[in-house]
Amino acid sequence: MAEREQVTARQRAILTAIIESYIETGEPVGSGTIARLPHGEAQAMSPATIRNEMAELADAGLLEQPHTSAGRIPTARAFRMYVEQLSGGTNPRIDAARLPARSRRQIDSSFVGLAGTQAVLERTSHVLATLSSGVGLAIAAAAEGDLLEHVHFSRLAPARVLAVVVTRSGMVRDRVLALDLDLTLGELETAANFLNEHFRGWSVEQVRAELARMVERERSEYQRLLNSVQQLWGKVVPASEARVQSVYVEGVANLIGPNIDGERLREMLAALEAKQRLVDLLNAYIDARQQSVRVVFDLEEQAPEMAGLVLIAAPARMGAENRGTIGVIGSKRMDYENTMNAVSYLSRVFDRIALHRHE
Repeated sequence: MAEREQVTARQRAILTAIIESYIETGEPVGSGTIARLPHGEAQAMSPATIRNEMAELADAGLLEQPHTSAGRIPTARAFRMYVEQLSGGTNPRIDAARLPARSRRQIDSSFVGLAGTQAVLERTSHVLATLSSGVGLAIAAAAEGDLLEHVHFSRLAPARVLAVVVTRSGMVRDRVLALDLDLTLGELETAANFLNEHFRGWSVEQVRAELARMVERERSEYQRLLNSVQQLWGKVVPASEARVQSVYVEGVANLIGPNIDGERLREMLAALEAKQRLVDLLNAYIDARQQSVRVVFDLEEQAPEMAGLVLIAAPARMGAENRGTIGVIGSKRMDYENTMNAVSYLSRVFDRIALHRHE
């Protein structure tokens, strides 16, 4: 806040004009360019006045001069101030309702007929990449947080079983299991009934832990059933997968520009392909409890290969329930207002899908 107070209203108007011009053209901005803009507070100032104010902004670390160009470009601090200005003040421009109606219709039509967390998140990453010209990201909440709704087992062959697990979030997990001990149709049905009766609404890890306690505790005929259930559940969701989060990435090609060197590009692409790296990155910056979109400029603190890129992200919710995290990674020249409003709108896509189903 102190930094914003040190910048005058006139300087803020000039800085905003420079940033928006730079976002649009990618070219350093000179005082003459700002003076010629068709609207805005900076229009009423002479090039000499603008030039003097730009010198002050440069001294304050908000503008820099690339090479010998006569124009200036915004620094990361300037972009941060710009985003704060978009989000706050007397006339905030960040609100899902401010997303253009055409974009809202495009988003809504993209999700028609979709069901389940995974399908919705995968489509979300594609939509965000399209709307932002950046990399669209969508990461499902950790599997251990998802709650069991229903499980069904079908016998395919001796010691081979098809398991279908449906969670409260709508995710359907099906897997062919190779069992250590063969189970009859009756035993499979009994095991499924046991899980459905005792563990509906439990998380994956809660089911695993309670089964282990029950097996340890029981020493009776009941033991055979518990052993069967434990074997099946352990194969359906192996412990090694319990915390794996589904990650969807779209639009990596959007980051490939003419001014990026080959080595840096390889490092950046490798980081985007390392799904766990992205999970760690979003978990480091995005809190599932936050209510608004967050913009992060210092990604290099968590991932050096992401230097110079910006993350715009928010939790994806259905009511109070967290379904994951969605966001965009892009260059500092992205359209912040449109991208932030798109992320905000999409963060509630699960609510809108549910609403449309009940209309």
